Amino acid sequence: MPIDAAKAVSAEPRTTALTWGHKDILLYHLGIGAGVPATDPDELRYTLESRLHVLPSFATVAGGGMALAGGLTAPGIDVDLAAVLHGGQTVELHRPIPVSGDATQTSKVAAVYDKGKAAVIVLRTDVADADGPLWTCDTRIFVRGEGGFGGERGPSERVQPPAREPDRTVERAIREDQALLYRLSGDWNPLHADPEFAKVAGFEKPILHGLCSYGMVLKAVVDTALDGDVARVRSYTTRFAGVVYPGETLRVRMWRDRARVQVTATAVERDDAPVLSDTIVEHA
Repeated sequence: MPIDAAKAVSAEPRTTALTWGHKDILLYHLGIGAGVPATDPDELRYTLESRLHVLPSFATVAGGGMALAGGLTAPGIDVDLAAVLHGGQTVELHRPIPVSGDATQTSKVAAVYDKGKAAVIVLRTDVADADGPLWTCDTRIFVRGEGGFGGERGPSERVQPPAREPDRTVERAIREDQALLYRLSGDWNPLHADPEFAKVAGFEKPILHGLCSYGMVLKAVVDTALDGDVARVRSYTTRFAGVVYPGETLRVRMWRDRARVQVTATAVERDDAPVLSDTIVEHA
């Protein structure tokens, strides 16, 4: 059996060191489209070290770590990379992310769910520094063809948008070179840069990283619904519902409900094809 769910879940946690500084944060922010217009005071909070604050989605790349890869090398996990998709992502913040840090990341497979024709691996990572916990990430890895082993099906995470017009709708252009810039934060998968590799994988051209869309959407929510205050974000969860290509436009719809914002993201040029769904930003 390629996936041994019991072995994966019972394996000892893995611990690694994470280090980052303001250059890593600036590069990440540029990779998700910050800095347009370049002299806008609101954008300088993301692009100028003297005013810098950290968008919480930076947690997905801090220290150059890629949680997706960590989940695929866990004990009991032996799968074909061509069958792997990044199914969803959650970041829970315990306090604001500092501009520079030395921290310890502890990772383990929290669950393996049997979806019938596929398996879902949930990798949980906890990060803490000398002052205590910083964030917790849950990365959901969808593996086609690896279900049917008799495990728990797991929770359903579908969240339907409210039956009313969104409170905010914004559009964010994706630059042609967006994926080339974003990959410098640590995701070197050629699917996002090499046209020939993308064709072999079944796409007409390289696609944008799902976590780049994830960061772009959170920035849009912070900037338009949370008064630009990154420290208000408590958690951010999404399901990756479809691809978006560099050069396209993300349409981000937001519905406010007390201490949370429900969000959808779609590709404007392809008749609002879904990109992110089941998306919630919980905030102070």
